[in-house]
Amino acid sequence: PLSTTPLTQCTMLILIGNQKGGAGKSTLTLLLANYLAQQHDRRVTVLDMDHQQSLSAKAEKAKILENEPLYEIVPADLGHFPAMQRKLEKSRNEIVLVDLPGKMDDDGLIPIFAAADAVLCPFAFDEFSVDSTLLFAMVIGKINSRAPLVFVPNRIKNTVKYETRTEVEKVLRVFGTVAPGLPDRIDFQRVNSLHTPSILYPVILPLLDLIYDQYIAKQVSP
Repeated sequence: PLSTTPLTQCTMLILIGNQKGGAGKSTLTLLLANYLAQQHDRRVTVLDMDHQQSLSAKAEKAKILENEPLYEIVPADLGHFPAMQRKLEKSRNEIVLVDLPGKMDDDGLIPIFAAADAVLCPFAFDEFSVDSTLLFAMVIGKINSRAPLVFVPNRIKNTVKYETRTEVEKVLRVFGTVAPGLPDRIDFQRVNSLHTPSILYPVILPLLDLIYDQYIAKQVSP
């Protein structure tokens, strides 16, 4: 049977994923990585396992500009994880964020799910996104019931009916916690591996502070 013990008490593995592509995984990964590195001076490594590898592309672009990176972004295939896990087990006081692929049709995901210390799942309030989110939650829950699952409402539009949102959140709370959401704003396109626009801080801090206080600060010592 697969072990679902954490990597170590000094390293934390946080997955950011959903069964549906385009849910906002990569943006949420960058927001959290920037926040941890800049606001809390944490050691962060990002594993870019999404097939599009947009985070790795942004990191390469930052290198061309000769800016000092806040953290390392490593492009990785699912098959690389067991070897990476052995390396991560030797790290101390490090937070590893994994931007997962947008599909769950690869058995290589199983050891990653099993090793997770927490899982963040961005989603939208449309029917297709909610169905994909529930499927993702059920698979995660079967493989790793230890890791808390945090749903992050993303790209919230003013047109979303309150009754729809309440009903969806009620269903999701069967599987995990529903965090404060992120609005649909063009400014999120300006987030990169070096910088989060200051105009976004009022809307992202309630979410990121909650994730940090509830799930990270207690597990990884500064």
